[in-house]
This record gives sequence, C-alpha cells and structure tokens, in this order.
Amino acid sequence: MTRTIIAIAGASASGKSLFSQTIYNELVNELASGTIAVIEEDAYYKDQSHLPIEHRTQTNYDHPDAFEHELLREHLTKLRQGESVEVPTYDYGQHTRSDKTRIVNPAKILIVEGILLLSDPALSEEFDIKVFIDTPLDICLLRRMQRDIEHRGRSLSSVVDQYQATVRPMFYQFIEPSKHNADLVVTRGGMNRVAIDIIKSKIKYLLQE
Repeated sequence: MTRTIIAIAGASASGKSLFSQTIYNELVNELASGTIAVIEEDAYYKDQSHLPIEHRTQTNYDHPDAFEHELLREHLTKLRQGESVEVPTYDYGQHTRSDKTRIVNPAKILIVEGILLLSDPALSEEFDIKVFIDTPLDICLLRRMQRDIEHRGRSLSSVVDQYQATVRPMFYQFIEPSKHNADLVVTRGGMNRVAIDIIKSKIKYLLQE
C-alpha cells in the first residue's frame, strides 16, 4: 500500500496546527476509517525529567537539538511500513514529556506539523509533500502570547523574554531558510481557504490512484 506523508512547517503560531487540523477535520468523515492521521513535532521534544524545572525552562525549544528527530524518523518509517507507533506526549507546563503516550496507527495519509520539519535534511527526506505556512512574525508573536498565556500557563513577560532570546533568532537561523525546501508556500496563515482546498484535492487524487 502506498502511503503519503505530508509536512506542514512554519514559525511557531504561524497557523500550522489550524491548517493541519482543518484538513483533517474536513476529510476524516469523508474517508474510510483510519485513512488519515496527524502527528505533532512538539510530541518529540526530548525528555527532560532528569533536570530541575528551573533548568528545563532555560532550554532553547526552537533549536533542532531540542527535538528527538531520530525517534520521529523511526516512527515515520514504521508507519510507512504499516506498523503502529507509540507517540510521546509533551507536558508544556512541566517542560518535559508526560508519562502518557498516544497510539498512532498506519494511515494512507499522514500529516506531520512542526516548526523544524524542513530544516533537518534527513527528516525532510521522509516527506512526500512539503508545505510551509508563511505568516508575518508580528502576527505569530501576538498569537503566541494569547496561546501561551491562556493555554500553557505562561506569564506575558516569560513569553516576551523567550521570543526575544530564542524564538525570533532561531526563526531566522533555521525556520525561515527551510521555506526554500517546501513544495508549497502558504501565505495568510492557517485559514488560507485556497491552499486548504489544494491540499485536500491532492489527497483525494492520491487516494484514487
């Protein structure tokens, strides 16, 4: 069985999750059960349970070294081969992996979303279709503030400090250059209706082959 893995990359709070989930939600009821699945790169942040909490907060979460990309590649290989995988769950409040995992079964279409998917050459090779959500950084910052304060228990000052110290510099060092590895660059964020319909049409075409 041919399986297709789609990468949705872009800056933090650019709209990657919204874009991915919109495609998933609009297709999941149209397609046969188990046809499409989604995995988040955030799930593969390295376990830091051996570190004190104050050290975990100092980690540069926008650098490739913060992720266990080797495990993600291993899981993508297994899924492509028809095997189920046990995906980690990340606890944003504790800045480390939780003890919970999520079973993901092999699907004909797998969407993977994350900030650094296209910056790692070995990982990038795992994707059949590569999409980059190109959203202005000021919009991303505003969204990040709202998300991290409302849903991740962060203070405004901690969000701003992290943005200045690591998020913005790492965007220009790793994420923005990876845009050139994309097959499709999507402007206007995660609700670009034309881009969503293009990817949905491509998925339906692939499933008919």
